[in-house]
Amino acid sequence: MDWKMQLKNNVTTADEVNEALNWNLSEEEKIKLENIIDRYPMSIPKYYLSLINKNDPDDPIRKLSVPSILETDMSGSFDTSGEANNTVVNGLQHKYKQTGMYLSTNRCAMYCRHCFRKRLVGINNDEINKEFDEVVSYIKKHREMTNVLISGGDSFMNSNEKIKKILDEFTKIDHLSFIRFGTRTPVVLPQRIYEDDELLNILEYYNKIKQIYIITHFNHPNEITKESNRAIEALRNIGIVVRNQTVLLKGINDNSDTMADLMRGLTEIGVTPYYIFQCRPVSGVKNQFQVPFKSAIGIIDETRAKLNGISKCFKYAMSHPTGKIEIVGSIGDDEIIFKYHQAKYDKDQGRVMAIKVTDNQAWLPNTV
Repeated sequence: MDWKMQLKNNVTTADEVNEALNWNLSEEEKIKLENIIDRYPMSIPKYYLSLINKNDPDDPIRKLSVPSILETDMSGSFDTSGEANNTVVNGLQHKYKQTGMYLSTNRCAMYCRHCFRKRLVGINNDEINKEFDEVVSYIKKHREMTNVLISGGDSFMNSNEKIKKILDEFTKIDHLSFIRFGTRTPVVLPQRIYEDDELLNILEYYNKIKQIYIITHFNHPNEITKESNRAIEALRNIGIVVRNQTVLLKGINDNSDTMADLMRGLTEIGVTPYYIFQCRPVSGVKNQFQVPFKSAIGIIDETRAKLNGISKCFKYAMSHPTGKIEIVGSIGDDEIIFKYHQAKYDKDQGRVMAIKVTDNQAWLPNTV
């Protein structure tokens, strides 16, 4: 069964997940679950579902993929990083001078429950680019842009034909030094990569013209499997560089042993840890997954103490409306050092801030 057929067999309804996980949901519970799914779609590949320990109610894979009643909590917001304000062409964001972010699809192989684009993925395509020529034209005019991140949704949910078209155009732009794909398919549907020779041939061809980076998204050691390793190997064998972004998530990886195991596991299969991100205060996500700064810094410090130089080369950061802010460490009980790693505004470049935080605070105000 190829990856497209596997996607068609994804678990998408309350009845299907009830049966797959041997639950005994009442009709009332099914209705509640269906109401959540109507608002925030569920779609779980059978492969990823097989990683769930059905006997563990706190199984991290289940929490990452199966909706919870906590998703009905609407505190927070749907655009926590100001993506709308950074959109320059439909589907293209230009927040940082050197980087363009191209929203190429609203589809994912799996709809992660902590997604920061819950407003978009699987629901509507209002923010997805429909006129690719406009994207190409904008990038060509902005020579300060040195790379483009092809995102979504999941960039590998595009057809091979579309991926080829994107790469064909982007690799012709002389001021682009490299191209990135943001994808979680190596984690949730690795067959999309290692079983698709056409995709690998396309990537290998264009990687010889401009370096291609895959930015993937492992959140828990249980996601590192024989299959996901096989997908990573297939990419590395054709010269693709693979890096990983993890999100610090309550109930998933919010302890140093789990996080250290994840970072070690990634470096073992040739994936370089890139960022650990603070979970964003997204509606339906905030109160379910966010870890307060004070607790989070302790987890990150303990994690680093258990790792070697390569596996702890990640930055702990947050994607704030004003930039990517590194969360450096604490001073005393209430004060935390933050530093702009990337800034939207020139005045913030490299700026260091000592900010007092409360015990439960997990995000900074928009005016920092």
